[in-house]
Amino acid sequence: MKIFFGFSLIVLFTTLSTRGQSLKPGFDKEEMLEVMYVSARTGSDSSYFMDSNYVPEPTHFKRLYRSPVIGLENLYEIWTSEKTAIISVRGTVAKPQSWLANFYSAMIPAKGFIKISETDSFFYQVASNQLAAVHSGWMISTGFIVRDLMPRMDSLYQAGFRDVIITGHSQGGGISYLLSAYLYNLQKLDQLPKDIRFKTYSTAAPKPGNLYFAYDYEAAAQGGWAFNMVSMYDWVPEMPFSVQTTDDFNTVSPFRNIPEIIGKQNLKNRIVFNTLYKKLSKPPKKARDRYRKYLGDKITPQVSKSLKGFEKPGFYNSNNYTRAATPIILSPDAAYDQKYPDDGKNFWKHHMHQPYIYLLSKMK
Repeated sequence: MKIFFGFSLIVLFTTLSTRGQSLKPGFDKEEMLEVMYVSARTGSDSSYFMDSNYVPEPTHFKRLYRSPVIGLENLYEIWTSEKTAIISVRGTVAKPQSWLANFYSAMIPAKGFIKISETDSFFYQVASNQLAAVHSGWMISTGFIVRDLMPRMDSLYQAGFRDVIITGHSQGGGISYLLSAYLYNLQKLDQLPKDIRFKTYSTAAPKPGNLYFAYDYEAAAQGGWAFNMVSMYDWVPEMPFSVQTTDDFNTVSPFRNIPEIIGKQNLKNRIVFNTLYKKLSKPPKKARDRYRKYLGDKITPQVSKSLKGFEKPGFYNSNNYTRAATPIILSPDAAYDQKYPDDGKNFWKHHMHQPYIYLLSKMK
């Protein structure tokens, strides 16, 4: 309580009159660079962004709040300028629980609840589409962040902030999708003021959910309010593994009713088409089931050890991961190859903030 009261006072005393909105739709290179300077410092030791790894200081934003480490080694910060707040989510750190959040990738419905601790059940909605599904580990992380964040969102609002940028790099980028989607849906449900403007910059982010989550998210952020910046050399945005089956198609798709269509053929055609259909449809379904087993059921006990009172959510029958938001593609050139030579050994060389900032700075 004392910590939260102190936060509220800091917001009030460090804020000028912030009425009116300054955020505009569309990708803004300079705005994105400023956000990345903040992101590089979120929960990081200075060795990550100083000396040979130097990342410039943010010009307009100062850190207002850093959360405690919560959930599966999650952490976020709030940075503010005169009119805008940034919610910056930390990415993966070198702790088993942090990696557990990544590997716990069996999908769950985009609307439901998770018992994340002995005393907390996280009721969430990050999409309206009943076919939408998302990454379970990052949804759990979002639940812990939301629990800490919402009182501070109220303080920011009372202090006059109406413009909020949400960002995260790597795992933080994956969580930033779900966090911003959660806040969008709170506004739809009249549980959060609708005059707050959210803009999301996810960088080096993995895929957060299935195609129907992406549809719903992109519709909510339509008009230039959510961006997904990736380097062509970075492998992390290719994760998690994606498997599409006939169960992933829209309910009106003929591909979901192929057995019924085949059943109307003559005997010879039924035999031929059934054989072909089984050969094509069974392997991806088996792969999907294996992913759910090993990256869901088998990992649940480890999550339960890390989160006392956690209960396994009901998994969604899909592993059809896809990227979301408007893509901003960074294309390395010969100068980049010379600065960041690929030796095939350092898997993270193209993934960190520095190469992203370098490529973004050169973007015209």
